[in-house]
Amino acid sequence: MLRNSSTGYGLIAIFFHWTMALLILGMLAFGLYLDGLPQTEQSTFQLYQLHKSIGFVVLALAAMRLVWRLFNPTPKLPEGMHPLEKVAAHLGHVGLYVLIFAMPITGWFMVSASPWNIPTIAFNVLPIPHLPVPAALGSQEDAETFFKVLHEYGAFLLIALIVVHVAAALKHHFIARDDTLKRMVSTASANSEKQL
Repeated sequence: MLRNSSTGYGLIAIFFHWTMALLILGMLAFGLYLDGLPQTEQSTFQLYQLHKSIGFVVLALAAMRLVWRLFNPTPKLPEGMHPLEKVAAHLGHVGLYVLIFAMPITGWFMVSASPWNIPTIAFNVLPIPHLPVPAALGSQEDAETFFKVLHEYGAFLLIALIVVHVAAALKHHFIARDDTLKRMVSTASANSEKQL
């Protein structure tokens, strides 16, 4: 089952979910690691280039995932969920999507605003142009600082949302004992429900 149904996710949505989850968790850890390195060393520069390259992969996957979601039904939430839980689940997913886009975009703006004017060449192959930085943000240093703050605080907010997302999935699995987590692991549970 490639496409989503009203009862479960298809293989493509599952692929997007877990591939992006691994990349995003890796990028968050990578970013925290980079923050503690000496900024003037050549090895650090190469690691930043890799971080930026993977960031563009995340951005491209996020765009494809959003398009796929727009043209596929989202499985219904479990019947027994409290209305407030349903609202919280919806807001949590919106927040995750916003931050998944915001993280690479603020990083891209940060690099574009940098007075160093360092080119970005994704995986040393694909040149990525700088974004136009709004003049209202002031000097290049001021603009770079602004986007750096957004990028850093966005990372911590994303970590918090991921923790809540994982906790909610585990609550569904171990306490509510519904198929919310199972249907993001395999299409089998969705298929079995459709056959009943």
